Amino acid sequence: MPGSKLALDTNAAIGVLNAAGQSGMATERDAAWALPVQVVGELRFGALKSSRTKENLAKIDALVGTCDVLNTTSATATTYADVRQQLRRLGRPIPENDLWIAALCLEHHLPLATNDRHFAAVIGLETRPIQTPPVAE
Repeated sequence: MPGSKLALDTNAAIGVLNAAGQSGMATERDAAWALPVQVVGELRFGALKSSRTKENLAKIDALVGTCDVLNTTSATATTYADVRQQLRRLGRPIPENDLWIAALCLEHHLPLATNDRHFAAVIGLETRPIQTPPVAE
């Protein structure tokens, strides 16, 4: 829906960063973007490990400047605990940062752009697959 907000998982945010200046999510978006603070941390960690740290950090900072950053609060902690318990009962744990990302999306009633299938186990979380930009011929 045009004008709606969409949270980006780390793999979606990387896709945006890689597609900047090309067709795809970076140029044809129809939604405002939100970044869970955990995604910002994962992106920055990846940049620090890269051979182009300064360039990658600048790209991340530019992306963060165009997004709403979702910070954790005590309300997020409550949602996190509920989701973690739910997944424990189902026997379907997911990575720790992804638990927090899911909790933030649920708290803010936002769909999550991701290619990580384990988010499907989180009851009430709407996910959207990442659409890869077309490759130039």
